Amino acid sequence: MRSTSQPEAARGQGMAAAAEGVPAIHREEPVRATSEDYKLLENMNKLTSLKYLEMKDIAINISRNLKDLNQKYAGLQPYLDQINVIEEQVAALEQAAYKLDAYSKKLEAKYKKLEKR
Repeated sequence: MRSTSQPEAARGQGMAAAAEGVPAIHREEPVRATSEDYKLLENMNKLTSLKYLEMKDIAINISRNLKDLNQKYAGLQPYLDQINVIEEQVAALEQAAYKLDAYSKKLEAKYKKLEKR
């Protein structure tokens, strides 16, 4: 252990004496500031916690709505499949109509050619 010299001891006593002369308000100021900082952090934590709870509720609602939409989509899927089949059939029918039209024009042209003879 280090022994304190006489000047260091006197300086320590002088600081203690000076601290006694400082009003209590000035000595409590750092404690009060720390306490206010703690209260501020506590309030911020509470607000953050509330915000996270709010976001959790929003996420739960989104999840529930997504499940509902998926169920509705699953219920509509047979009808959507039927629409796709009908669309394919209409496209095939349209192609057949174009071929029939082209064939009828060829026949008409042959008929007119035979008629001219």
